[in-house]
Amino acid sequence: MRRLMLLLTASTVVGCSAPMPAANPQMAWVDFSTPFPNDKLLMAERLDGQRMPDGRFFQVTPGSHELTVRFDFEVPGGSSDLFGGSTERLCYMIIKYDHFEAGQHYLLQARSMAFTPEARLYNAKREIVAEERQINCVP
Repeated sequence: MRRLMLLLTASTVVGCSAPMPAANPQMAWVDFSTPFPNDKLLMAERLDGQRMPDGRFFQVTPGSHELTVRFDFEVPGGSSDLFGGSTERLCYMIIKYDHFEAGQHYLLQARSMAFTPEARLYNAKREIVAEERQINCVP
């Protein structure tokens, strides 16, 4: 078990340090953003139900796609200890958009308000083109 954890940690560090690939002009590119400091992690999890090999972005063909992202964030004061503290929450959110365009850059932004996460997909003009349609969180 210890060896497995070490291997997973090493592969995560190597994956994060790898340079971003060049954007394919025949596809749409989706970057990620989290505006608040308690939002710890936002990464690509699945594209149309298929697990992503690189969680730093989505690169999709034109047309309709379902994006699943993992979003980890802290909830202040959620701890059961006497001094308050915070607790972490892990959520999977699904965003569906029917009109991805080749060569376009999109921004998927996730944020949390206490226990409630939300995600929005913006086009290059900074217009909201889609919002999450399903959220599954633990705990």
